[in-house]
Amino acid sequence: MNGVIRFLLSGLAVLLTAYLLPGVHVEHYGYALLVALVLSVVNALIKPVLVVLTIPITFVTFGLFLLVINALMILLVDWLIDNFSVDGFWWALAFSLILSLFNSLFNDLLKDRAR
Repeated sequence: MNGVIRFLLSGLAVLLTAYLLPGVHVEHYGYALLVALVLSVVNALIKPVLVVLTIPITFVTFGLFLLVINALMILLVDWLIDNFSVDGFWWALAFSLILSLFNSLFNDLLKDRAR
């Protein structure tokens, strides 16, 4: 049950983040849920490979290159889903940062509720 609530809150985080950023567009909550699902699959399958392949540049940039990888994952999801669009790299970077903030906020709320 907790996984379903996390999934629904991730969709809400995508929708809220798209609402805040004028360069990111999601048609409605159903597509936000699809974006959350595809983003979680991409982050589970593709992101670890990219992180391992880019260890040297990540080390040189003190980990900041991981933000670039996050933005690239958002752009990949943009390419995969028709009714989700990001207007460029910088919007994808902002989207990934704000989405991370919303998801961590929602996860903290779920932890407090579980206690």
